[in-house]
Amino acid sequence: MQFKERFKNRHSAGRLLADQLGGLANETNISVVALPRGGVPVGYELAKRLAAPLEIFTVRKIGVPEQREYAMGSIASSGHIYLDRELVRRLNLTESMVNSVIERERIELNRRDVLYRNGQPAPELKGRQLILVDDGLATGASMIVAIHAMRSLQPESISVAVPVIAQAAVCTLNAEADHLYYVQAPPNFRAVGEWYEDFTQVSDDEVQTLLTREPSFTHPAVFPILAAAAGSAAPSL
Repeated sequence: MQFKERFKNRHSAGRLLADQLGGLANETNISVVALPRGGVPVGYELAKRLAAPLEIFTVRKIGVPEQREYAMGSIASSGHIYLDRELVRRLNLTESMVNSVIERERIELNRRDVLYRNGQPAPELKGRQLILVDDGLATGASMIVAIHAMRSLQPESISVAVPVIAQAAVCTLNAEADHLYYVQAPPNFRAVGEWYEDFTQVSDDEVQTLLTREPSFTHPAVFPILAAAAGSAAPSL
């Protein structure tokens, strides 16, 4: 389906995306896993349509110094790190420069973990069908690190669902995920925000409200740091 128009907002985009997953409505072992913060309103609409629990997994973009919206990789709360080493070399970035950005994003991840966890234990996801959700994907870096982290939890399957995705990222995500769902993959993609009429930044308060709004949803929990990744140093270049 090619929508070819901007989404009104993330909730509207989530409802349109849910139409693409209608065949999963009768499944009983699905968990929707949203990437905060922008993915939570989208994931909320999917979880509501599928009558599935809504969980979260925190991932942060590792932006190029002085161009923070230009991703050179991503880091997850599990400790997993994805780094585009070819891009790092092409931009002549030093190991110190990259590690400085990683540490800054690690601090923000820790802040969100504490805020969103709310003292709750991590959900049991082994054997479940996971649907990882974000509000859009340009490079797919954040989603790739989320997929790698989720694989270690031994789910039955991992699907990715986003309203809009760059065509170049479609091939990348098809190779990483078991299934990929999206509303549109425009050829002239430049930034996720260009495909929304309202792309106002999602606040921490909004995330917390959505995660507790439906009594049928399990209370959200940030996934624990995996033993193999805990305390891992930043990757050498």
